[in-house]
Amino acid sequence: MKKIDFKKELKELYKASSKEVQIVKVPRLNYLMIDGTGDPNTSQEYKDAVEALFSLSYTVKFMIKKGSMGIDYGVMPLQGLWYHDNMELFSQERKEEWKWTSLIMQPEFVSKEIIEEGIEQVKKKKDLPGISKIRFESLDEGLVAQIIHIGPYSEEMPTIEKLHNFIEENGYIKVGNHHEIYLSDPRKAAPQNLKTIIRQPISLKK
Repeated sequence: MKKIDFKKELKELYKASSKEVQIVKVPRLNYLMIDGTGDPNTSQEYKDAVEALFSLSYTVKFMIKKGSMGIDYGVMPLQGLWYHDNMELFSQERKEEWKWTSLIMQPEFVSKEIIEEGIEQVKKKKDLPGISKIRFESLDEGLVAQIIHIGPYSEEMPTIEKLHNFIEENGYIKVGNHHEIYLSDPRKAAPQNLKTIIRQPISLKK
């Protein structure tokens, strides 16, 4: 059986420095996605989304492993795109107004048909409110600046400011949504040890 570690295959996308901002180019990749609104710390909608995304991702993983492809791979980390209709109002103090897209990357050999079959399998086993909200789409972020934040999510702001200052000082502008990749499982890691890639799509100033 072939085993693939996509975090190693795509190491520049899932491994970053905690000291220096790095610029990388993210290729077009496929994701399971769910959109929602509200504070991720208190929103039931967000909890439902995360549960549905992981349930389907693991179902698809085992379908691939047991199927004709015979490929074993690790389910990828949860990611989040965070935004506001008016980005000037996007702040830690107004989390209840945040809009988000939660997503998990899927290998290129995972097809729409496999996802649809996986959804049906999940529905037979569990009653998950978020499963019907999942969509399977590609995302092409292109050029991004990124850095790792180590510590609680609530203390990300200095790291985000460092990232934004780097972008401004090096002749770039922000062109996409604030993006976070959660490398640690908050259920298992202490808050001070959480590792989160903070990513921002960028473009050169014209």
